[in-house]
Amino acid sequence: MRVAKAVAWLAFLAMTGVLIYGFTVGDLGAEGGQITALPWGVVSLVDLYAGFGLFSIWIVYRERHPALAIVWVILMMVLGFWAGALYMLLALYRADGNWERVWLGARRPASHAKTAVAHDPL
Repeated sequence: MRVAKAVAWLAFLAMTGVLIYGFTVGDLGAEGGQITALPWGVVSLVDLYAGFGLFSIWIVYRERHPALAIVWVILMMVLGFWAGALYMLLALYRADGNWERVWLGARRPASHAKTAVAHDPL
């Protein structure tokens, strides 16, 4: 689980840095138009939002409260994988070393709540 946490931290810090850079140096309004004018810009955006959508399915599945899931999905769609990396970090730290708890969250069967300890390859 240490490797997964390290990767999630690297993703979170990298995204924090590039978001700060983009918001302080870039102009999303002007540059966004240039991106959508390019065929590969469109491909990249569709690819990106397909990933956001798939990651959001996991968030919605594992969250107990629909309102919290909606907030996370909105953050995902607005801030991208910065929100995804933060969500993953929180899931990893709350799991206490149990991979089943990372992936299933609130959907984890009650029968496994105290006895299941998943093997930690990472």
